Amino acid sequence: MNTLKIGSSTFEWGSQTYVMGIINVTPDSFSGDGLLHDDDWIEQAVAQGIRFAQEGAHMLDVGGESTRPGAESVKTDDELGRVVPVIRALALAVDLPISVDTYKAAVAEAALDAGAHLVNDVWGLRMDPNMADLCAKRDAPVIVMHNRSHPRNAVQEAQLGGRYVGTAYNDLLGDVAKELQLSINLAKEAGIPDEHIIIDPGIGFGKTVEQNLALLNHLDHFKLLGYPVLLGPSNKSFIGFTLNLPPDDRVEGTGAAIAIGIDRGADIIRVHQVKEMSRIAAMTDAIVR
Repeated sequence: MNTLKIGSSTFEWGSQTYVMGIINVTPDSFSGDGLLHDDDWIEQAVAQGIRFAQEGAHMLDVGGESTRPGAESVKTDDELGRVVPVIRALALAVDLPISVDTYKAAVAEAALDAGAHLVNDVWGLRMDPNMADLCAKRDAPVIVMHNRSHPRNAVQEAQLGGRYVGTAYNDLLGDVAKELQLSINLAKEAGIPDEHIIIDPGIGFGKTVEQNLALLNHLDHFKLLGYPVLLGPSNKSFIGFTLNLPPDDRVEGTGAAIAIGIDRGADIIRVHQVKEMSRIAAMTDAIVR
């Protein structure tokens, strides 16, 4: 499990931190970077992907449904209409692995047909019973994320956005690890090989501010599961509520979270600010690896 070839790229886990650039094809991203506000959103997405590649991204993650606390679900046809044309255009414009951020098997299949290489499932193969089989059949690597999001636990504040409150864990690290293992088991039972599984502890998904900080500080706990770890703290509300800053003013907080996360064993960082976080990752790698 030390290496994984995705598209034309080979990832050597442990050798460096890899950067995943976020391309939000939504009108309601919490970070304010959703691209559906303008008529030329496909061109904007491609331009963003090209810029991310130049700034140091190793892969791109395209999503058509906001996962911010309290966000409304998107119909499958609408999600397809958002992500498929962008992935098709990106696949022609950049030589980077493309991930589709979806928990719907139908969207994942169409995205793979359009040129995506891997699937980023924020519900860890537990929302759509067809997702694990699809990834196995298509020989697609999959990121399985831990998620306890529930609308009843989401609260909104005008300047800082949404966050989760009252989410109870008997043992935060143990519970998250056990539930990640359930997703890993689903993948393996479907025939997805170990080397195609990446885990994500789900910073920001059904965790309070304090729980997110604890997960980040103890990210090394999840290395014990034996899989590459993706960390996605970028611009999230636990940073905003810690620093009392809105989503568009969290780059320093994100940088701190990224540096600590790399020190604790993150293999991939999923970020909005590729240029800045690539530099932070390279500097942190130089210190800790």
